[in-house]
Amino acid sequence: MKVLIIGGSGFLGTELVRQATAAGWETAATYHSRHGSVPGVAWYRLDLRVPGQLDEVLAAAAPRAVVNATSGHSEWAVTAEGPIRVARAAARRGCRLVHVSSDAVFSGSRVHYDETCPPDPVSPYGAAKAAAETGVRFLAPAAAVVRTSLIIGDGGSMHERLVHGLAADPHDGVLFTDDIRCPVQVADLASALCELAVSDRAGTFHAAGAEALSRHELGVLIARRDGLDATRLPAGRRADSRIPGPLDVRLDSTATQRRLRTRLRGAREFLHVR
Repeated sequence: MKVLIIGGSGFLGTELVRQATAAGWETAATYHSRHGSVPGVAWYRLDLRVPGQLDEVLAAAAPRAVVNATSGHSEWAVTAEGPIRVARAAARRGCRLVHVSSDAVFSGSRVHYDETCPPDPVSPYGAAKAAAETGVRFLAPAAAVVRTSLIIGDGGSMHERLVHGLAADPHDGVLFTDDIRCPVQVADLASALCELAVSDRAGTFHAAGAEALSRHELGVLIARRDGLDATRLPAGRRADSRIPGPLDVRLDSTATQRRLRTRLRGAREFLHVR
């Protein structure tokens, strides 16, 4: 299996690279500023905003499958237009494509969202992700579009670093009690994406954790796991802030889970906290 992981130096991308190489796959990966440290990987610098770079990388790597795990946040050229370029190039070369999307494509108005729900974003990031989904489905109808939620690891995720920072200085931010998601363990998510990369399953998939938690509840669990004082974590309401985005978005991954060997665990299970 020859695979190209776009965004291979990021948090999710690093785990994808690790699992792909552990499986014995011939693995190539891209980076923007600094390549990763996993040995045995062919690294390529890639800026999805630069015309022609992607075609050069695909020609050099010659992958059978492409997993797009990039995150350009709210930058339209990366988050919306970049995946469209990837889809067009992958389809032209006959590559299997797995595109990672987000629960940010939803507004939260209906709370529970399964794979059949159409996007209705309310933030710039969500709008960019929704546009990318539309482009990928149109240009590469055989692709798998995989929506996920907050990604947690063993200390390296943005949310975990935030919790550690707030435990040290509670005045440096807040964890929202009304911002609810279905956190997923990075190894579970990467395993699910690798499964889809070697399959021919097309369409939209949800790969989120089995438990819905607020960002504050999740922070408390992380603090307990890591031996921090959870009482120091400041709580607040996103509804009282000016930060755009949905509140309660719970991805229903039931249909996807039935098609996977990988079990998408809930946060209390993978954080080993009860």
